[in-house]
Formats: sequence, structure tokens, C-alpha cells
Amino acid sequence: MRREGRRERGSKNTAREPRTREGRIASRRGETRRGTAASLTSGDLKAGVVHPASWRAASLTTRRRDTHRERFKGPVVMADVESLSEALKGISVSTELVEEELKPHLDVLLNLLLEKKKGTAEKIVSSGVLPILAQVLRKKSPLTSQVTLLVAEMAREAAVRERCIEAGLVNALVPLLKSPDQDQLLHTGRAIGRICFENAAQQTQLVENGVIPRLVAIMQQYPENDPLVNVCLLALCNLADVDAAREALVEVGVAEVLTYQLKRAPDAERRHLILEVLGSLGESDALKLQFVEAGVPEALSEMIRTLQGGHDTHDLCSIKVASNLIVTLLLGDESMQKCFGEGTGMVYQDVLSWLQSSNTELQLSGALAIANFARNDSNCVKMLELGVVPRILDLLEQHVAEGDVSVQHAGLSALRNLAIPASNKVRMLEDGVTERIRTLLRSDMPPVQFKLLGTLRMMVDGQEEAASVLGKDEILLARVMEWCEAKDHAGVRGEANRLLAALIRHSRNPEVIQTVIKADGVQHLISMATSEHVIMQNEALVALAIASAIDIESVQEPFRDADLLPTLQKMLDDPVVAVEVKFSALGLICSLANSSMLREQITSLNLRDTLSKLSAHTSTKLAKQADTVMAVLSETA
Repeated sequence: MRREGRRERGSKNTAREPRTREGRIASRRGETRRGTAASLTSGDLKAGVVHPASWRAASLTTRRRDTHRERFKGPVVMADVESLSEALKGISVSTELVEEELKPHLDVLLNLLLEKKKGTAEKIVSSGVLPILAQVLRKKSPLTSQVTLLVAEMAREAAVRERCIEAGLVNALVPLLKSPDQDQLLHTGRAIGRICFENAAQQTQLVENGVIPRLVAIMQQYPENDPLVNVCLLALCNLADVDAAREALVEVGVAEVLTYQLKRAPDAERRHLILEVLGSLGESDALKLQFVEAGVPEALSEMIRTLQGGHDTHDLCSIKVASNLIVTLLLGDESMQKCFGEGTGMVYQDVLSWLQSSNTELQLSGALAIANFARNDSNCVKMLELGVVPRILDLLEQHVAEGDVSVQHAGLSALRNLAIPASNKVRMLEDGVTERIRTLLRSDMPPVQFKLLGTLRMMVDGQEEAASVLGKDEILLARVMEWCEAKDHAGVRGEANRLLAALIRHSRNPEVIQTVIKADGVQHLISMATSEHVIMQNEALVALAIASAIDIESVQEPFRDADLLPTLQKMLDDPVVAVEVKFSALGLICSLANSSMLREQITSLNLRDTLSKLSAHTSTKLAKQADTVMAVLSETA
């Protein structure tokens, strides 16, 4: 039996949409991985201090330009022009790269850049000094740190970045990531990040040049240097989409580093950055398991407990993203089982408490997490013993009237998974599950209708008593009939038909058959028999065969009026129809032959010719079934 695991909110059975880098920027500033977050302030990393307006640009893969920076740029006065020209000329004629000669000129360029003098970066690039700057960086002289900072400030301008790459600055900067000097590492990360911003080719090249192990090593060596850690985290966040980056991260112990940083995150900015890195990398099954083994889910749960109860928008956003991330980590079988811990795991216990939270986002994540835990029978049985079902039902009832559709959908998904083991069905029926979830019949939301029908169908699977009770419920059947005609939602229509067939198949009850006939359900079953899905065709044909075998007198007239036999003949004549469907159709005809009214129709349709052709079918099983039907028709004649 297929179990449902959830990855994304919104559309419940869809794969995750690819996220562009700009999309992930939006997630930090507005729409986090799964929902709306409060806007966060930005800041810059310079000399170990966080300054407003540019910290996001301070990574190996800077995410965006500071779009507010233009207004701070002052005009280039004549004196500035002259000093800039002299400095560039001085650098251009330097051949020995002597520190005493270059440093004054570099000071001039750096001061003008720091003062945001408009056009400075473009003039530096057009002067042709970039190869000299690259040479200084490769030489690793006392000027290295100053030149690195100069390049970082210059690369704020998008117009100069390609020229920086062409001049070899990136290749000259990458080795500096091995520097023991923390300021040098900071300036290097900022410089490379700005130059490689929105340049997928360069970012891939960075990974191939081995920056991933260096980023993790820097965070391991200097875990308390917040500006430097931010640089590395931002780099990982943007490089996470590169397949080679994920492969490299599996080998370098990134899970322990991120877990440590998550536990010591000083503010919402840092929390969101780490959560986004975890979310991006959590798509990898190997890293997902490493995260669980390193204690990431427990750290996330602890963070959620700490932030619960407040109203700060940043904290609420962190709760939402963290709970979603736990749901994602549970998609891995091994990681899910470790978190479950036979029902005693801290993460599982926290998830249970989310079901009773006043925070709708936590309720939703809790229901999704329960559905993920319920992906194997042993977990389902254990959770039922521990009393999870009443909590889910309480949650569903909270959202019946004007409630959250996503929570209802997730809660029903959890119940459906829990109902798969046969022993659980009996227990859940005894606990009155079907009666309580029937309150959702009034829902007008297709996602809830779809999941409710599927859950009810799972509850009656193999349960004669439950199928009989529901099958005789005229109010329920009236609603199911409405959904059988849902023209705008094929999923709801399909599930409604499948539930209708299941009520007959599993109850085998004459009263249920009479109720279905009274509700005009026969036509829907016949239509279902012509579905494009083989499983639905067979379910319908079996239900019709059971109904005719139990009470042929009641069904013969509705069958005739609904043109059942002409429909079956078309199916048998159609070479495209699956062999197993034709086999079921022949079984149904055997049952119909017990009605004199329908035997007359069989004769008038000349159905024997169709059966004769099937007797020569390449499928021996089908051919034998056709012979059997002809023999039955001969006997009943």
C-alpha cells in the first residue's frame, strides 16, 4: 500500500519547484521556503563589524546588489579625479610591486571606493590596473589584505565584475581562503562573492577549485567569529544548488558545524540564514541522514520550544521554517526512524505537542510530520497505542468551520496512513473515527474532499461492518453522488467513484446495494468502468458483479436503463482495453446471465459473436473465461 510522504505545502502531491537564487533571496526577505516571513534588515561585514546595507553581499556567492547604495554615492570632484588619475598612473608604472610605492596609491583608491564616489570602480577597471592587482594577490605580500579589500569594494558594481574575472582576480583570490588571518579571510570571501554574484559558471568553478572544504574548515576553526561565519553560510546557501557542492559537503562534516551554529544563533538574521542552508542541503538523502545524526532535528525542536508563545514576526517566521524543515528531514526512511525512536524520541514528542498548539503553522507541520512517521506498519501500530488518533481528530474538528484547508488535508493524510494496517482499522473504527471525520462532509474545498474520500475508502478496506454502516448512510451517499459529478476536479470525482465501489465490494450487503441504487449510483459505477485507469475499471466491474450476484432482481432494471451490457460489449471489442479488465467484464456478464431481462439483451446484442472472437485470444486465461461465459449462456438459455 502506497504511503504518503510530504515535501511541500500548497499543492499536496507535487514536487518541489526549482528555486532560483533570487527566489531564495525572497525567502529570506519575504517568502521563506514555505511561507511569508517578516522582512529582515541587511547589513555589511567590514573589519569584523556588521554594518547596515550590505552583509548579504559578503559571501563567496553574494546574493544581490545593495539596491539602496546609489543614493549614498557622492560626486567625484576635480580633486578626486586628479588624485584617482595619479594613483592609477602610479600603479600602472610600478614594475617591482614595491610596498612603499604602491601603498599610497592603493590608499587613494580604497578611500574613494569607501566614500562611494560614483564612477570610481569603472575608472579603476578601465585603467588596466586589474592584472597588477591580481599579481599583488598572487605574490602574497603585506599589501595582500589591502588589495583584497579594495577588490571587494570595487566589485560592488555589477559593471566591473566580468572584467575582474577576465583579469584573473578570482583565481588569485581563491588560494587566500587558506590564510590564517581572519580579516584576510573576511575580505577574500566578500571579494569573491561579489565578483561571482549570479554567475553560475564561476560558482561551479569555485566548487571544482575546492572552496567547499575551506568554507567548512573556516567555520570549524573560527566558530565564534560571527561576520566570518556569515560569509561562509551565505556561500553555502548559494552554492547548495551545485550538485558537486552537495557531494563535497557529505565528506566534510558540515552537519556538526551547522548544528553548532544553529544552537548559538544570536538573532533572527542568523537563524534564517542557517535554516535556509539546512533547507537547501536537506534535499540530499545523504546529508539528510547526517543532519539527523548530528542532532539537527533536536536543535530545531529546541529552538521552536524557545520561541513559542511570542508574537515577534521574526520568531514566528523561524518557527514556521524550522518546523517545515523537520518535516522535510522526516522524508528519509532512516532519518525518520531515528527521530521516531519507538515513540519516545524527543522530536516525535514535540511533534505531538504541535497538534495542540495555537499556532496554525505548527499544527500543519505536526500533522504532516505524523503522516511521515506513519510510513511503516510498526510505527502506525505504535502511534495508535500511544494515542495519536484522538489528537488528530481534535485538530480536524477545530478547522471544520472556516478552518485551515491545509491543516485538514494534512490531518486526513495522517489518518489515512495510520489506517493502512488491518489491526489499526479495527481499533480506529472502535474509537469512532469514521463518525468524527464525517463532519468534514460539508467542506467545499476540493483538497479536503479528495483527502476525506481517500481516508474513508482506506477505513472500509476489508472492514465489512464499517462499509455496511457507511454504505447505508443516505446523507453520506448523497454527498458522494455530488462529488461523483465534480467536473472541475478529476481527483475528487475519481475518489468519490472509488469509495462508492468500495462500499459495495467490502460490505457485500443487500441494503447497501439498495441504498446505492436509490441514490442513483449505478450510472456512476458504469461510467467508472470505462475510466482510463485500469485499477478503477476493475474496482467498478467487481462492484457491479457483486451487486448482481447478491441482488440481481434489484439491479437488473437499473443496469438495463444505464446500458451496462452495450458498454461491456464495447470494452470486449476494443483491442486497447487491458486483458485484466476484459476478464473482469466477462465475470460480470456471467452474473448478468442470471437475469431473464438481461439475457434477452445479451441475445439482441449478439454478444456470442464477441465471445467467440475472445475464445481465440492470445491470452489463454481470457480465452478460457470467454468459453466459460458462452457455456453459462447456453445453460441459462
